[in-house]
Amino acid sequence: MPAKNTNITPSLKAVDFFCGAGGVTCGFKNIGIEVLGGIDIVSKFRRTYEENNNAIFINEDVSNMKPEKLQDFLPINLNQDDLIFVGCSPCQYYSNLKSDKTKSKAGRLLLDDFKEFVLYYKPGFVFIENVPGLETKEGSPLHRFKQQLRLEGYTFDQTVLNSKYFGVPQSRRRFVLIGTRLLNKIELPKQIRKKDQIVTVKKAIGDYTIFPKVSMGHKDETGFQHSVARLSDLNMERMKATPKNGGTRRAWSSNERLQLDCYKDHEGHYDVYGRLFWNKPAPTITTRFIYTSTGRYSHPEQNRALSLREGATLQSFPLNYKFHSTNQGDIATMIGNAVPPKLAEAIGQSLNTHWHKWQSLRQEQGH
Repeated sequence: MPAKNTNITPSLKAVDFFCGAGGVTCGFKNIGIEVLGGIDIVSKFRRTYEENNNAIFINEDVSNMKPEKLQDFLPINLNQDDLIFVGCSPCQYYSNLKSDKTKSKAGRLLLDDFKEFVLYYKPGFVFIENVPGLETKEGSPLHRFKQQLRLEGYTFDQTVLNSKYFGVPQSRRRFVLIGTRLLNKIELPKQIRKKDQIVTVKKAIGDYTIFPKVSMGHKDETGFQHSVARLSDLNMERMKATPKNGGTRRAWSSNERLQLDCYKDHEGHYDVYGRLFWNKPAPTITTRFIYTSTGRYSHPEQNRALSLREGATLQSFPLNYKFHSTNQGDIATMIGNAVPPKLAEAIGQSLNTHWHKWQSLRQEQGH
């Protein structure tokens, strides 16, 4: 135990459930939170997670894992005040996008599984990030989660945050909740809506000394991973016909050969096949950002889709964060599913502030 009146405040520790490639872990570690380990059912994330974060990867399915088993892997205790449980579970089922929810239906109750770990260990803090629909969709487990944790003395703050207000060069709206049992009140970081503080695509990936000009299909054999997916001949024609710096498929909508049948009598969804704007943040980086046909993921001026490294940078991963796989689609999935590290940093800073506040209150009370 540290001596009373010491100026050294123990750092927070965290366990990153559903950790994926490590977006939250990366952000937390950047600000001094000690991430003890991450848990994920997908074994192919292990090398990326462990080599970038120097933290243990636990390849387990939390739906079938007894909470007490976690202590077999990590040095944690019940009622540990300096511990954060992070539960950013996959929850496309509650997304507001009108997409087929069949595949994601099995994951709709992962928050319930996470809740069982929280109720067993009762960490000092919890952090959840998910799609905005988690808060509003009928049948969401969020309400049960909060109700049961309130009975254990937890208080919460929640809202929908946009990552672009936290240094992420991307417009990405997500539901965020933080909670604690140590204080009567906890607050999320405020969104700074100053235009001059928003990081644009140009500022993020526009330096060609860092992101050299490459062609579609380029394969980067170095660890920088500036690799680009191939384009069909027809999609290359579409790309060349799309105006630079924010152009859309409307530019070739009257071209019978280039126009797609599904859009001949359909208005909207103009981001599909669109180019990014240099002077704006990127749209939400999804797992399909390496393809021009899935959104506004075409380079602002080069005739290609975003590279793996550009997508990772727009997600705010450090340039030296290496994703391990021989499959570009798998790497894009790691990147697109991640919580942006810069957003995690902001949440972590807020938790640090509340931790220090609690430590100060304890010292004032003579503990």
